[in-house]
Order: sequence, then structure tokens, then C-alpha cells
Amino acid sequence: MNKIAVVSILLETSPQALPLGGACVASALKKYLANRENHPEVRLLTFSMEGNPAPETLATRISEKIMGYNPDICCFSVYVWNREVFSRIARHLKQKSKIIIIAGGPEVTASPESFFPDLITGENLFDSVITGEGEKTLPKVIESYIKTGKAERIYAGEALLPEELTSPYLDGTIDPKEYGGVLWELARGCPFKCSYCYESKGKNTVSPFPMERLEAEIKLFKKQKIPQVFVLDPTYNGNKKRALEILRLIKENLPECFFYFECRSEFIDREIARAFGKINCSLQIGIQSTNPETLASVNRSFNKADFVKKTGILNREGIIFGFDLIYGLPKDNLEKFKESLDFAISLYPNHLEIFRLAVLPGTRLFDDSGKFGIEFMNKPPYLILRSPTFTSKDLEAAEKLARACDFFYSKGRAVPWFNSLLKLLKVKASTFLEEFYRFMTEGKKDSGLNFHPGSLINSPANFQLPHKEIEKYQVEFVCKILDLKKLGKYKNLVTDIIRINGAVSRITGEGEESILRLSYHPEKLLSPYSTDFKAFYSAFPQERCSVKIIETRQGPDYRILKS
Repeated sequence: MNKIAVVSILLETSPQALPLGGACVASALKKYLANRENHPEVRLLTFSMEGNPAPETLATRISEKIMGYNPDICCFSVYVWNREVFSRIARHLKQKSKIIIIAGGPEVTASPESFFPDLITGENLFDSVITGEGEKTLPKVIESYIKTGKAERIYAGEALLPEELTSPYLDGTIDPKEYGGVLWELARGCPFKCSYCYESKGKNTVSPFPMERLEAEIKLFKKQKIPQVFVLDPTYNGNKKRALEILRLIKENLPECFFYFECRSEFIDREIARAFGKINCSLQIGIQSTNPETLASVNRSFNKADFVKKTGILNREGIIFGFDLIYGLPKDNLEKFKESLDFAISLYPNHLEIFRLAVLPGTRLFDDSGKFGIEFMNKPPYLILRSPTFTSKDLEAAEKLARACDFFYSKGRAVPWFNSLLKLLKVKASTFLEEFYRFMTEGKKDSGLNFHPGSLINSPANFQLPHKEIEKYQVEFVCKILDLKKLGKYKNLVTDIIRINGAVSRITGEGEESILRLSYHPEKLLSPYSTDFKAFYSAFPQERCSVKIIETRQGPDYRILKS
């Protein structure tokens, strides 16, 4: 055998979608084979689903490129989002060659039997599959094929010790510069057992990577001037001493780099919040639901008072953070989901990530789905279809809310003024966003936006819409609502606040300068007074002016333009 291909298919080419899983097994395989005489070449082949091509079109294209490399063995890294494409690729390869196909990844770990025959095609296309971690087991499977030409169908992956794992960054298996950033794995495992997660049936332990490796990777990222890092550690702040040490290393070596962390609110205190505040970063915190009965059914807990306290610490330290919510969980319903959404937005998150429940094979929730009466797709992406408490109609309504929130609040960068607007209108966030969805689908049919459920996922054009264009829809809708509520006198003030905050976000995020015609002085609009629209309106007269939003060494600023 001369060539081995480790194949990854990404949702997109980005730091978040970097092929880390495939790179890790390719790195381990290269190390294992390095001492063999005339050892096979190992190459990581990476492809993207960008542009949302049809699965068969993408499979044909990728198959041709794999055949161009002409490997003897192909190793597929299979996830929910790429399983169908990989199944079609396997069919193409088996029709044209005698390539040995080995699969691993979360889809295999969840249900190895579903590859014999393959769930998607109904055919026997895969030679072997490996559940769990593959770095230790894949080399042994390859060795068996090299020596005997055959191997077992299903292997249970064995985990290497953290200090035995090779870094795909340090050995050059993957070049982070190609992706504009990195996924940085700090540990494996999770001490929590949320039943919808793959970790729900795993070991109740965390295996941290050696600090020596992390320091070496940080120095590499510094040398390569990596602009952003997505940290893979679901409970980063669970070990406070280690978390503080890593933050110190980041501050010393990568002060300009932006980091994204997943954190548990239970472990936030003022000391670690201040440490986060000394680097460029954003924290993602899972709420999922605020309904105690729902959370108990998926082995989670939630102390609302403590959560408010901990997010208050983050706000006081000026730290960017976002929340995760899931709709469709057991014993949840549309009204409870709205309550969770309203609570989340009331805490001023920078953004919200809202997901429909996926009942993943290999999780405890999958095993318990019958008990809860959950019906879901029997093929990827395994999304819930209905349950005794969440009808299909209600799931669609929740989907609409999620799309509206993503567009208006998260992509619309509405955090500085959204709660102040809700206070003026005397409406809940969920009610406001429902009305915005109707506005976009009924009143804006000529907008060119595909705003129906799922469309913001399936329409790349919506993701690429500049913030300035989103802002136009925000302003138009807000003015309409103010008129309907007989609050039209506030329109100049509210639109000024929306537009000046949007301009500040664009100079910070995109380096885009803006010229604005305002009804109020920018100093007042950017002051704490602007958080109470009624008080502001009563206290300050209009001062019409034109301003330019600019970037200075001290940060965003404005310049008054002469008339």
C-alpha cells in the first residue's frame, strides 16, 4: 500500500469548521507509520459544503478528487451534517475502485451497526468502522489491512493518554492560516451528563492536555499571527487554577488574538471574570431552557438567581457573552420556550444561538425518546418532529422565533438598545420578534430575503447580508411599531440610537466608517442616559447634526461635520 487518505467534509471553510478530528487521526497515523520502512503516505484531504450543492453533485465532485489522489485506503470523518455525502462518496468509490473505506467520528460512535448496511444507501459500502477516539485504534486497523488485506468490521476505539496524543498543528498536518484561525482542543471529556449530548454515555471525567503542548501551540499561533481561536473545552472554567494559567499565557503571547470559550455559569466568579476581561474574548454559556421540569428530564439543573448574579459579573467586567437555547426538549412547550427566550434576552447577551432539538443516536435521550413520546427524523440531522408537549405547529412557531431573533437581535447587533426599546413598547422580546417575523414574511415579500423557517441556514445570501442592510429593516420595523403604539414622537431618538450603535459596531468589526445625519448630539446618544428612552426624551432637546464615526487609537469615536 502506498497512499492513505483521511477525508474531512466541512460545512464551510472557517476556523469553527476546521477539520480537527480528521487532522488528529492523520497526525497519529503518520507518527505510527513513520518508523516503518517504505511506509504509506498519509494525506489529509479536506472539502467544503459551501454553496449548499446537492448531495449527489458534491459527492461526485469529491469522489473524482479522491480518485485523482488514488489512495489505497480512505478514512472518513463522519458527522451528522456530512453523513449522506460520505455515503454517496463511498458508493462512487466502490463502483470505480477497490479502495478500502474506514469510517469514524460521532455518527459511527452513535450507531456503528447503521453502517452495515449503510443507513443512507442501504448498501454495504464500508469495510471497517471505529467508535470513539481513533488515534490509537486506526493505526492498528491500517496495520491489519497492510499485513493481511482484511480487518474486523467494528472496532471500539481506545483512548490514548493526553500526553501520548500528537498535535496536528505542531507536526504540520494542518495549517491554521488556511482557515483564518484555529479550533484549539484543551481537553477531552465532560463531567456533566446532559442526556441530549454524546457525552451523556461517556466517562464522567475530563482529560486535560499537557500544559507543555498548549504552550507550544500558543507560541506557534503567535508566530503565525493567528487572528482568532475557538477553544474546544465544554467546561473551560471548571478547573479555575488551570483556566487562569491558560488566560495568563494568552495575555502574554496573543494579546491581539480573539478567543471564543464555552463556559459554565456555576464556575464564574469575579477573579476569573477579570482574567477574561484582560484578553479579547467572548464566552458562550448554555441555558438551553429555564423550565425546571424540562431540565430535570435531560439531567440538567438551573439556579436562576445564581445565573443572573454570574452574568451580572460578566456585564460589570465588560465581557462579551452569548447564550445557547434549545427548543423541543422533553416536557417543554412553546410558551415555556418563549419564557426562556425572554429571560435570556433580559440579561443583555451579545448574541443567542437557538437550536431545534436533535435526538442523536448514542445519547441517553435517544434511548429515552419513547418514554418521552418524542418523534424525530430517523436519518441525519435527527431533528424532533413532534412530542406530547411540542406539536409540529408549535415547533414551526419556535423556529420562526429563532430565525427572527438571529436576524434582528444577533446579526442585527441589537444588544445595546433592545431591552430599552422593549421597555418603551411595554412588550416581551418574544412578542416583538414574532411581530418582526410577520413583518418580514408578510410585509416584505419584495425584500429578496428568504425568511421562512430553515431558510437562514439554507440561504448563504442571508448570512452575507451586510449589517447596514439588516439595520434598514430594523429601523423600518421599529418606526412602524412606534406609530402603531402611538409613540411616534420617539422615532427620531430611537432610530438615532439604533444607527449610531450600528455605526460603532461596524467601525469596530469591519473597520467601516459611517456618516450619519442625527437628530440628537452623539455624546448624549452614546451616554448611559440613552438606556431610558422616555427619560432621555424628556431631558435632552434635539440637536441636529452630521457626524462621522471613526476609529482612533483609543477606540471608536465621532467627529462632528460642518453643515
